[in-house]
Amino acid sequence: MYIGVIIAVIAGIAVGLAAPDAGVALKPLGTGFVNLIKMMISPIIFCTIVLGVGSVAQAAKVGKVGGLALGYFITMSLVALLIGLVVGNLVHPGEGLLLTDELRKAGEEQAAKGGESDTVTFLLGIIPTTLVSAFTEGQVLQTLLVALLTGFALQLMGTRGAPILSGIAHIQRLVFRILAMIMWAAPIGAFGAMAAVTGAGGFDALASLGMLMLGFYLTCVLFVGFVLGPVLWLVARINLWSLLRYLGREFLLILSTSSSESALPRLIAKMEHLGASRTVVGITVPTGYSFNLDGTMIYLTMATLFVASATGAPLSIGEQVSLLIFMMIASKGAAGVTGAGLATLAGALQSHRPALVDGVGLIVGIDRFMSEARALTNFAGNAVATVLIATWVDDFDRDRAEEVLAGRAPFDEATLVDDHAGNSAPPPAPPADRAPAMSPR
Repeated sequence: MYIGVIIAVIAGIAVGLAAPDAGVALKPLGTGFVNLIKMMISPIIFCTIVLGVGSVAQAAKVGKVGGLALGYFITMSLVALLIGLVVGNLVHPGEGLLLTDELRKAGEEQAAKGGESDTVTFLLGIIPTTLVSAFTEGQVLQTLLVALLTGFALQLMGTRGAPILSGIAHIQRLVFRILAMIMWAAPIGAFGAMAAVTGAGGFDALASLGMLMLGFYLTCVLFVGFVLGPVLWLVARINLWSLLRYLGREFLLILSTSSSESALPRLIAKMEHLGASRTVVGITVPTGYSFNLDGTMIYLTMATLFVASATGAPLSIGEQVSLLIFMMIASKGAAGVTGAGLATLAGALQSHRPALVDGVGLIVGIDRFMSEARALTNFAGNAVATVLIATWVDDFDRDRAEEVLAGRAPFDEATLVDDHAGNSAPPPAPPADRAPAMSPR
Protein backbone atom coordinates (compact mmCIF):
# COMPACT_ATOMS: atom_id res chain seq x y z
CA MET A 1 0.00 0.00 0.00
CA TYR A 2 2.86 2.37 0.85
CA ILE A 3 4.45 1.92 -2.60
CA GLY A 4 1.00 2.13 -4.17
CA VAL A 5 0.36 5.54 -2.62
CA ILE A 6 3.69 6.88 -3.92
CA ILE A 7 2.93 5.64 -7.43
CA ALA A 8 -0.60 7.07 -7.19
CA VAL A 9 0.69 10.51 -6.17
CA ILE A 10 3.09 10.62 -9.13
CA ALA A 11 0.40 9.40 -11.50
CA GLY A 12 -2.07 11.97 -10.15
CA ILE A 13 0.37 14.82 -10.74
CA ALA A 14 1.04 13.57 -14.28
CA VAL A 15 -2.66 13.34 -15.11
CA GLY A 16 -3.36 16.77 -13.63
CA LEU A 17 -0.63 18.39 -15.73
CA ALA A 18 -1.39 16.49 -18.96
CA ALA A 19 -5.18 16.72 -18.79
CA PRO A 20 -6.27 19.39 -16.26
CA ASP A 21 -10.01 18.94 -16.86
CA ALA A 22 -9.78 15.19 -16.38
CA GLY A 23 -7.72 15.74 -13.23
CA VAL A 24 -10.31 18.07 -11.71
CA ALA A 25 -13.02 15.52 -12.54
CA LEU A 26 -11.19 12.95 -10.38
CA LYS A 27 -11.57 15.04 -7.22
CA PRO A 28 -14.45 12.88 -5.85
CA LEU A 29 -12.01 9.96 -5.48
CA GLY A 30 -9.91 11.91 -2.99
CA THR A 31 -12.93 13.39 -1.26
CA GLY A 32 -14.56 9.99 -0.89
CA PHE A 33 -11.46 8.42 0.66
CA VAL A 34 -11.04 11.24 3.19
CA ASN A 35 -14.73 10.94 4.09
CA LEU A 36 -14.29 7.21 4.71
CA ILE A 37 -11.47 7.96 7.14
CA LYS A 38 -13.50 10.69 8.87
CA MET A 39 -16.32 8.17 9.29
CA MET A 40 -14.06 6.16 11.60
CA ILE A 41 -12.64 9.01 13.70
CA SER A 42 -15.46 9.33 16.24
CA PRO A 43 -15.74 5.63 17.18
CA ILE A 44 -11.95 5.30 17.42
CA ILE A 45 -11.64 8.34 19.69
CA PHE A 46 -14.56 7.17 21.82
CA CYS A 47 -13.19 3.66 22.36
CA THR A 48 -9.64 4.88 23.03
CA ILE A 49 -10.63 7.51 25.57
CA VAL A 50 -13.22 5.36 27.38
CA LEU A 51 -10.72 2.51 27.76
CA GLY A 52 -8.01 4.93 28.87
CA VAL A 53 -10.06 6.93 31.36
CA GLY A 54 -12.16 4.01 32.57
CA SER A 55 -9.09 1.96 33.49
CA VAL A 56 -7.11 4.55 35.50
CA ALA A 57 -7.27 4.50 39.26
CA GLN A 58 -7.76 8.22 39.87
CA ALA A 59 -9.74 10.78 37.92
CA ALA A 60 -7.14 13.40 38.88
CA LYS A 61 -4.68 11.73 36.50
CA VAL A 62 -6.92 12.60 33.55
CA GLY A 63 -7.09 16.22 34.69
CA LYS A 64 -3.31 16.34 35.02
CA VAL A 65 -2.83 15.07 31.48
CA GLY A 66 -5.38 17.55 30.10
CA GLY A 67 -3.87 20.49 31.98
CA LEU A 68 -0.35 19.69 30.80
CA ALA A 69 -1.59 19.26 27.25
CA LEU A 70 -3.36 22.63 27.10
CA GLY A 71 -0.39 24.41 28.71
CA TYR A 72 1.99 22.87 26.20
CA PHE A 73 -0.30 23.65 23.26
CA ILE A 74 -0.49 27.35 24.17
CA THR A 75 3.27 27.58 24.65
CA MET A 76 4.07 25.96 21.31
CA SER A 77 1.50 28.15 19.54
CA LEU A 78 3.29 31.26 20.83
CA VAL A 79 6.67 29.87 19.74
CA ALA A 80 5.31 29.10 16.27
CA LEU A 81 3.93 32.64 15.99
CA LEU A 82 7.28 34.09 17.01
CA ILE A 83 9.21 32.05 14.42
CA GLY A 84 6.74 33.05 11.73
CA LEU A 85 7.17 36.71 12.68
CA VAL A 86 10.95 36.53 12.44
CA VAL A 87 11.01 34.78 9.05
CA GLY A 88 8.19 36.92 7.65
CA ASN A 89 9.97 40.15 8.54
CA LEU A 90 13.19 38.85 6.95
CA VAL A 91 11.80 37.69 3.58
CA HIS A 92 9.12 40.40 3.14
CA PRO A 93 6.63 38.27 1.18
CA GLY A 94 4.01 39.95 -0.97
CA GLU A 95 5.99 42.87 -2.35
CA GLY A 96 5.19 43.85 -5.93
CA LEU A 97 1.86 42.02 -6.27
CA LEU A 98 -1.24 43.74 -7.62
CA LEU A 99 -4.80 43.28 -6.39
CA THR A 100 -7.60 42.84 -8.91
CA ASP A 101 -11.33 43.21 -8.33
CA GLU A 102 -11.69 39.43 -8.64
CA LEU A 103 -9.12 38.85 -5.90
CA ARG A 104 -10.78 41.44 -3.65
CA LYS A 105 -14.07 39.57 -4.02
CA ALA A 106 -12.37 36.27 -3.12
CA GLY A 107 -10.98 37.88 0.04
CA GLU A 108 -14.42 39.11 1.06
CA GLU A 109 -15.87 35.62 0.59
CA GLN A 110 -13.24 34.10 2.88
CA ALA A 111 -13.89 36.78 5.49
CA ALA A 112 -17.58 35.83 5.46
CA LYS A 113 -16.65 32.20 6.09
CA GLY A 114 -14.38 33.16 8.95
CA GLY A 115 -17.13 35.18 10.56
CA GLU A 116 -19.41 32.17 10.72
CA SER A 117 -17.70 30.85 13.84
CA ASP A 118 -16.60 32.72 16.95
CA THR A 119 -15.12 31.48 20.20
CA VAL A 120 -18.40 31.41 22.14
CA THR A 121 -20.12 29.46 19.37
CA PHE A 122 -17.16 27.08 19.31
CA LEU A 123 -17.33 26.44 23.08
CA LEU A 124 -21.08 25.84 23.02
CA GLY A 125 -20.61 23.60 20.00
CA ILE A 126 -18.56 21.18 22.12
CA ILE A 127 -21.85 20.09 23.76
CA PRO A 128 -23.66 17.65 21.43
CA THR A 129 -27.40 17.81 20.84
CA THR A 130 -27.82 14.25 22.14
CA LEU A 131 -25.51 11.63 23.62
CA VAL A 132 -25.13 9.94 20.25
CA SER A 133 -25.23 12.94 17.90
CA ALA A 134 -21.47 13.46 18.37
CA PHE A 135 -20.95 10.23 16.43
CA THR A 136 -23.40 11.04 13.66
CA GLU A 137 -22.14 14.61 13.15
CA GLY A 138 -18.45 13.70 13.26
CA GLN A 139 -17.44 16.41 15.75
CA VAL A 140 -14.14 15.46 17.39
CA LEU A 141 -14.49 17.60 20.52
CA GLN A 142 -18.11 16.51 21.05
CA THR A 143 -16.94 12.89 20.88
CA LEU A 144 -14.15 13.74 23.33
CA LEU A 145 -16.65 15.16 25.82
CA VAL A 146 -19.00 12.16 25.61
CA ALA A 147 -16.07 9.73 25.91
CA LEU A 148 -14.68 11.51 28.99
CA LEU A 149 -18.08 11.46 30.70
CA THR A 150 -18.49 7.77 29.86
CA GLY A 151 -15.01 6.92 31.14
CA PHE A 152 -15.55 8.75 34.44
CA ALA A 153 -18.94 7.08 34.85
CA LEU A 154 -17.35 3.64 34.36
CA GLN A 155 -14.77 4.54 36.99
CA LEU A 156 -17.53 5.25 39.48
CA MET A 157 -19.29 1.98 38.63
CA GLY A 158 -16.34 -0.10 39.84
CA THR A 159 -16.65 -3.83 39.13
CA ARG A 160 -20.05 -3.36 37.51
CA GLY A 161 -18.39 -1.33 34.75
CA ALA A 162 -15.84 -4.05 33.89
CA PRO A 163 -18.11 -5.92 31.41
CA ILE A 164 -18.78 -2.65 29.58
CA LEU A 165 -15.06 -1.91 29.35
CA SER A 166 -14.50 -5.42 28.03
CA GLY A 167 -17.17 -4.91 25.38
CA ILE A 168 -15.69 -1.56 24.31
CA ALA A 169 -12.25 -3.21 24.02
CA HIS A 170 -13.69 -5.70 21.52
CA ILE A 171 -15.49 -2.91 19.65
CA GLN A 172 -12.19 -1.03 19.38
CA ARG A 173 -10.58 -4.02 17.68
CA LEU A 174 -13.50 -4.21 15.25
CA VAL A 175 -13.27 -0.49 14.44
CA PHE A 176 -9.54 -0.66 13.76
CA ARG A 177 -10.07 -3.71 11.57
CA ILE A 178 -12.57 -1.74 9.48
CA LEU A 179 -10.07 1.12 9.25
CA ALA A 180 -7.39 -1.29 8.01
CA MET A 181 -9.76 -2.37 5.24
CA ILE A 182 -10.44 1.25 4.26
CA MET A 183 -6.71 2.00 4.09
CA TRP A 184 -6.36 -0.27 1.07
CA ALA A 185 -8.22 2.42 -0.87
CA ALA A 186 -5.50 4.97 -0.03
CA PRO A 187 -3.78 4.81 -3.47
CA ILE A 188 -7.10 5.55 -5.20
CA GLY A 189 -7.80 8.48 -2.89
CA ALA A 190 -4.27 9.85 -3.28
CA PHE A 191 -4.48 9.61 -7.08
CA GLY A 192 -7.78 11.51 -7.23
CA ALA A 193 -6.70 14.20 -4.77
CA MET A 194 -3.37 14.94 -6.47
CA ALA A 195 -4.84 14.89 -9.98
CA ALA A 196 -7.52 17.38 -8.93
CA VAL A 197 -5.24 19.86 -7.21
CA THR A 198 -2.63 19.75 -9.98
CA GLY A 199 -5.27 20.08 -12.69
CA ALA A 200 -6.92 23.04 -10.97
CA GLY A 201 -3.78 25.00 -10.14
CA GLY A 202 -0.97 23.89 -12.41
CA PHE A 203 2.41 25.51 -11.89
CA ASP A 204 2.19 28.75 -13.86
CA ALA A 205 -0.13 30.35 -11.31
CA LEU A 206 2.36 29.62 -8.54
CA ALA A 207 5.34 31.51 -9.94
CA SER A 208 4.53 34.96 -8.54
CA LEU A 209 3.62 33.49 -5.16
CA GLY A 210 6.61 31.18 -4.88
CA MET A 211 8.37 33.32 -2.26
CA LEU A 212 5.49 33.00 0.18
CA MET A 213 5.24 29.24 -0.34
CA LEU A 214 9.00 28.75 -0.07
CA GLY A 215 9.23 30.91 3.05
CA PHE A 216 6.30 29.11 4.65
CA TYR A 217 7.68 25.63 3.95
CA LEU A 218 11.13 26.62 5.23
CA THR A 219 9.62 28.10 8.38
CA CYS A 220 7.71 24.89 9.07
CA VAL A 221 10.92 22.88 8.61
CA LEU A 222 12.78 25.22 10.98
CA PHE A 223 10.07 24.89 13.59
CA VAL A 224 9.95 21.10 13.43
CA GLY A 225 13.72 20.64 13.25
CA PHE A 226 14.98 23.32 15.63
CA VAL A 227 12.12 23.59 18.14
CA LEU A 228 10.27 20.28 18.31
CA GLY A 229 13.41 18.21 17.74
CA PRO A 230 15.51 19.58 20.64
CA VAL A 231 12.52 19.63 23.03
CA LEU A 232 11.72 15.99 22.21
CA TRP A 233 15.34 14.95 22.83
CA LEU A 234 15.75 16.93 26.05
CA VAL A 235 12.53 15.64 27.60
CA ALA A 236 12.12 12.10 26.26
CA ARG A 237 15.54 11.29 24.76
CA ILE A 238 13.79 10.39 21.50
CA ASN A 239 15.36 11.31 18.16
CA LEU A 240 12.95 13.43 16.12
CA TRP A 241 13.93 11.94 12.76
CA SER A 242 13.42 8.42 14.07
CA LEU A 243 9.91 9.39 15.17
CA LEU A 244 9.15 11.06 11.83
CA ARG A 245 10.45 8.02 9.96
CA TYR A 246 8.19 5.80 12.09
CA LEU A 247 5.24 7.99 11.01
CA GLY A 248 6.33 8.10 7.35
CA ARG A 249 3.20 6.42 5.98
CA GLU A 250 0.99 8.90 7.80
CA PHE A 251 2.94 11.87 6.41
CA LEU A 252 2.55 10.51 2.89
CA LEU A 253 -1.17 10.05 3.47
CA ILE A 254 -1.49 13.67 4.65
CA LEU A 255 0.59 14.96 1.74
CA SER A 256 -1.58 13.16 -0.80
CA THR A 257 -4.95 14.09 0.73
CA SER A 258 -3.99 17.49 2.24
CA SER A 259 -5.90 16.50 5.36
CA SER A 260 -4.32 15.74 8.74
CA GLU A 261 -7.64 14.17 9.80
CA SER A 262 -6.98 11.31 7.37
CA ALA A 263 -4.09 10.23 9.62
CA LEU A 264 -5.69 10.85 13.03
CA PRO A 265 -6.88 7.26 13.65
CA ARG A 266 -3.49 5.86 12.65
CA LEU A 267 -1.69 8.36 14.89
CA ILE A 268 -3.73 7.14 17.88
CA ALA A 269 -2.86 3.52 17.11
CA LYS A 270 0.82 4.20 16.41
CA MET A 271 1.42 6.33 19.52
CA GLU A 272 -0.03 3.56 21.69
CA HIS A 273 2.19 1.07 19.89
CA LEU A 274 5.18 3.36 20.52
CA GLY A 275 4.70 3.15 24.28
CA ALA A 276 2.47 6.07 25.29
CA SER A 277 -0.39 5.07 27.58
CA ARG A 278 -3.91 4.83 26.26
CA THR A 279 -5.03 7.61 28.61
CA VAL A 280 -2.42 10.09 27.37
CA VAL A 281 -3.00 9.23 23.70
CA GLY A 282 -6.77 9.38 24.04
CA ILE A 283 -6.72 12.86 25.55
CA THR A 284 -3.72 14.49 23.86
CA VAL A 285 -4.26 13.52 20.21
CA PRO A 286 -7.94 14.50 19.78
CA THR A 287 -7.48 17.71 21.81
CA GLY A 288 -4.33 18.56 19.88
CA TYR A 289 -6.19 18.37 16.58
CA SER A 290 -8.19 21.41 17.69
CA PHE A 291 -5.74 23.26 19.94
CA ASN A 292 -2.20 22.27 18.92
CA LEU A 293 -2.05 23.89 15.49
CA ASP A 294 1.60 24.84 15.10
CA GLY A 295 1.50 24.84 11.29
CA THR A 296 -1.64 26.96 11.28
CA MET A 297 0.00 29.49 13.61
CA ILE A 298 2.98 29.84 11.27
CA TYR A 299 0.62 30.13 8.31
CA LEU A 300 -1.42 32.89 9.96
CA THR A 301 1.75 34.82 10.76
CA MET A 302 3.31 34.70 7.31
CA ALA A 303 0.02 35.12 5.47
CA THR A 304 -0.78 38.24 7.52
CA LEU A 305 2.60 39.81 6.70
CA PHE A 306 2.15 38.80 3.06
CA VAL A 307 -1.27 40.45 2.83
CA ALA A 308 -0.08 43.59 4.62
CA SER A 309 2.88 43.95 2.26
CA ALA A 310 0.88 43.17 -0.88
CA THR A 311 -1.78 45.76 -0.04
CA GLY A 312 0.80 48.46 0.71
CA ALA A 313 -0.12 48.63 4.40
CA PRO A 314 2.83 47.08 6.29
CA LEU A 315 2.32 46.51 10.00
CA SER A 316 4.55 47.70 12.82
CA ILE A 317 5.97 45.08 15.18
CA GLY A 318 3.44 46.05 17.86
CA GLU A 319 0.56 45.72 15.40
CA GLN A 320 1.87 42.36 14.23
CA VAL A 321 2.07 40.96 17.76
CA SER A 322 -1.39 42.14 18.82
CA LEU A 323 -3.05 40.95 15.61
CA LEU A 324 -1.44 37.52 15.73
CA ILE A 325 -2.27 36.90 19.39
CA PHE A 326 -5.84 37.77 18.47
CA MET A 327 -5.62 35.24 15.61
CA MET A 328 -4.27 32.54 17.93
CA ILE A 329 -7.42 32.86 20.03
CA ALA A 330 -9.70 33.15 17.00
CA SER A 331 -8.24 30.00 15.42
CA LYS A 332 -9.65 27.90 18.27
CA GLY A 333 -13.11 29.14 17.40
CA ALA A 334 -12.68 28.08 13.80
CA ALA A 335 -11.61 24.53 14.59
CA GLY A 336 -13.53 22.13 12.40
CA VAL A 337 -14.44 24.79 9.80
CA THR A 338 -13.69 23.71 6.24
CA GLY A 339 -10.59 25.61 5.09
CA ALA A 340 -10.12 26.81 8.66
CA GLY A 341 -6.70 28.37 8.07
CA LEU A 342 -7.81 30.70 5.29
CA ALA A 343 -11.20 31.39 6.87
CA THR A 344 -9.58 32.25 10.22
CA LEU A 345 -7.12 34.60 8.52
CA ALA A 346 -9.85 36.46 6.66
CA GLY A 347 -12.26 36.54 9.59
CA ALA A 348 -9.61 37.87 12.00
CA LEU A 349 -8.50 40.56 9.56
CA GLN A 350 -12.13 41.58 9.02
CA SER A 351 -12.64 42.17 12.73
CA HIS A 352 -9.17 43.56 13.53
CA ARG A 353 -7.85 45.22 10.34
CA PRO A 354 -10.65 45.38 7.72
CA ALA A 355 -8.42 47.25 5.25
CA LEU A 356 -6.33 44.11 4.78
CA VAL A 357 -9.17 41.69 3.96
CA ASP A 358 -8.99 42.28 0.20
CA GLY A 359 -5.44 40.93 0.12
CA VAL A 360 -6.62 37.49 1.25
CA GLY A 361 -7.73 36.91 -2.33
CA LEU A 362 -4.08 36.72 -3.35
CA ILE A 363 -3.61 33.57 -1.26
CA VAL A 364 -6.77 31.71 -2.27
CA GLY A 365 -5.13 30.20 -5.35
CA ILE A 366 -2.23 28.59 -3.46
CA ASP A 367 -3.94 27.85 -0.16
CA ARG A 368 -4.45 24.21 -1.18
CA PHE A 369 -0.68 23.78 -1.53
CA MET A 370 0.06 25.60 1.72
CA SER A 371 -2.55 23.57 3.57
CA GLU A 372 -0.38 20.49 3.05
CA ALA A 373 2.51 22.09 4.96
CA ARG A 374 0.06 23.24 7.65
CA ALA A 375 -1.31 19.72 8.03
CA LEU A 376 2.12 18.06 8.07
CA THR A 377 3.43 20.47 10.71
CA ASN A 378 0.30 20.14 12.85
CA PHE A 379 0.59 16.36 12.67
CA ALA A 380 4.28 16.36 13.65
CA GLY A 381 3.48 18.72 16.53
CA ASN A 382 0.78 16.42 17.88
CA ALA A 383 2.99 13.34 17.64
CA VAL A 384 5.76 15.10 19.58
CA ALA A 385 3.27 16.49 22.12
CA THR A 386 1.96 12.98 22.85
CA VAL A 387 5.46 11.67 23.63
CA LEU A 388 6.32 14.71 25.77
CA ILE A 389 3.15 14.63 27.85
CA ALA A 390 3.36 10.86 28.32
CA THR A 391 6.92 11.35 29.59
CA TRP A 392 5.95 14.16 31.97
CA VAL A 393 3.22 12.08 33.60
CA ASP A 394 5.48 8.99 33.68
CA ASP A 395 3.25 7.07 31.29
CA PHE A 396 5.77 6.46 28.52
CA ASP A 397 7.57 3.14 28.00
CA ARG A 398 10.98 4.32 26.73
CA ASP A 399 12.32 0.77 26.31
CA ARG A 400 9.32 -0.05 24.17
CA ALA A 401 9.86 3.12 22.10
CA GLU A 402 13.48 2.17 21.42
CA GLU A 403 12.38 -1.26 20.20
CA VAL A 404 9.72 0.24 17.93
CA LEU A 405 11.89 3.01 16.47
CA ALA A 406 14.70 0.54 15.85
CA GLY A 407 12.31 -1.60 13.82
CA ARG A 408 12.42 -4.59 16.17
CA ALA A 409 8.71 -4.25 17.11
CA PRO A 410 6.93 -3.39 13.85
CA PHE A 411 3.45 -1.89 13.80
CA ASP A 412 0.72 -4.32 12.75
CA GLU A 413 -0.67 -2.80 9.55
CA ALA A 414 -3.25 -5.59 9.27
CA THR A 415 -5.15 -4.78 12.49
CA LEU A 416 -3.84 -1.31 13.51
CA VAL A 417 -4.25 -2.47 17.12
CA ASP A 418 -1.48 -2.29 19.72
CA ASP A 419 -1.19 -5.77 21.25
CA HIS A 420 1.90 -5.33 23.38
CA ALA A 421 1.82 -5.65 27.16
CA GLY A 422 -1.46 -7.51 27.08
CA ASN A 423 -3.50 -4.76 25.51
CA SER A 424 -5.28 -7.23 23.28
CA ALA A 425 -7.05 -8.76 26.25
CA PRO A 426 -10.21 -7.24 27.69
CA PRO A 427 -9.65 -5.02 30.74
CA PRO A 428 -9.51 -7.02 33.98
CA ALA A 429 -12.32 -6.69 36.44
CA PRO A 430 -11.41 -4.14 39.13
CA PRO A 431 -11.75 -4.86 42.87
CA ALA A 432 -15.13 -3.92 44.28
CA ASP A 433 -13.73 -1.41 46.77
CA ARG A 434 -11.89 0.81 44.29
CA ALA A 435 -11.82 2.06 40.72
CA PRO A 436 -10.26 -0.02 37.94
CA ALA A 437 -6.46 -0.23 37.89
CA MET A 438 -4.65 1.00 34.81
CA SER A 439 -3.73 -1.60 32.23
CA PRO A 440 -0.03 -2.48 32.33
CA ARG A 441 2.32 -0.75 29.97
